[in-house]
Amino acid sequence: MTQLSSTPTGTARGTARTQSWRVVDIVVAAVLAAACAVIFWMWSNLLYPVVSTAAVAYPPSAGLISGGWLVAGTLGALIIRKPGAALFCELLAAVLEGFLGTHFGWTVVISGLVQGLGVELVFLLTGYRRFGLAVATAAGALSGLFLGVSEDIMYNYEWALDQKVVYAALTTLSGAVIAGALMWLVVRALQATGVLGALASGATRRR
Repeated sequence: MTQLSSTPTGTARGTARTQSWRVVDIVVAAVLAAACAVIFWMWSNLLYPVVSTAAVAYPPSAGLISGGWLVAGTLGALIIRKPGAALFCELLAAVLEGFLGTHFGWTVVISGLVQGLGVELVFLLTGYRRFGLAVATAAGALSGLFLGVSEDIMYNYEWALDQKVVYAALTTLSGAVIAGALMWLVVRALQATGVLGALASGATRRR
């Protein structure tokens, strides 16, 4: 009887320890968010103006590059592997991008919140236990969908309905490929180097 009652308790305690944030997790997540903020700034100020000009004939096609604004969330979830990591990294990166300066203004913070929630929701549904390619791709896709719908509301409200739908579809695809599958490959490469050894993602790789 003692063994039967202690096993679930031990499992619960082990799960709690596994999902608890440590100082190293917070530091790495903050550094990761800062690095992604620079990527966001470059995406907004260097790449987006060129793409939006090239896409003037059909503006929704600019959604194909939107995955670049989602990488902080998926990287945070895949590297830190703790509840809230995706939202923390995506939102902090957006705030830091706001301080760096962007023509989108401080609406980037709203975007970071919405996009981070998209990633977080997928990993939450797995109980923060699955971090494979399929889950990462789904997380990137849902974040991309959230981005597309939110930007249709905030920026693209004058577009025709079919353009809004196409834009959301393309941001979903971009999120799946760039923020999902590509970032999963990046994390796999980092795991192979051993630099993630102090983190949950590094421990998983060793097993």
